[in-house]
Amino acid sequence: MNQRERKILATNRKARHEYHLLETEEAGIELLGTEVKAIRAGRVNLKESHVVFEGGEAYLVGCHISPYESAGYATHDPVRRRRLLLQKRQILRLAGKVQEKGYTVVPVEVVLDGNWIKLRIALARGKQLHDKRETLRQRTLDREAEQAMKER
Repeated sequence: MNQRERKILATNRKARHEYHLLETEEAGIELLGTEVKAIRAGRVNLKESHVVFEGGEAYLVGCHISPYESAGYATHDPVRRRRLLLQKRQILRLAGKVQEKGYTVVPVEVVLDGNWIKLRIALARGKQLHDKRETLRQRTLDREAEQAMKER
C-alpha cells in the first residue's frame, strides 16, 4: 500500500502559546490557482487567522497568502476569506462548541497531503497569563532535564 507523502508547509506557533488546543480536525481549503502556487512556495502566514461560521459554512479569516511572483496580471487578494471544506456534521459540531463561552477554532498548520493542500484546525480555549507562564516554565524544565541526561 502506498502512503501519501505529508509535508508541513506552515505552522501557527502563536496558537499553541495563546490557546489550550482541545481537539483537531483536518479541512480542505477552497483556493485559487495562484494561491496554491504561493502556498507550495511557503508564502503563507497563519499568525492572525481564525475560523468563523456563517450560513452553515466555515471560513478561514485573516490568513495571509502572499501573491505569487510569476502570476502576471491574475493575482489574488492576500487576506480574502477562504471557505473551508468540511462535512456538514463537522461544521455543526464545531459551530455549536464555538457558541459556548471561551471556545474558538484556530488554524494550527497547513499540510501538503499528496497533491492536496489541507488545513489542520483545532478547537481551542484561551489561556490565562498564568497558564502561559506555566507552559514556559515547564518547557524550560524539560529542556534542562534533557541537557542533564545528555551530559551523563
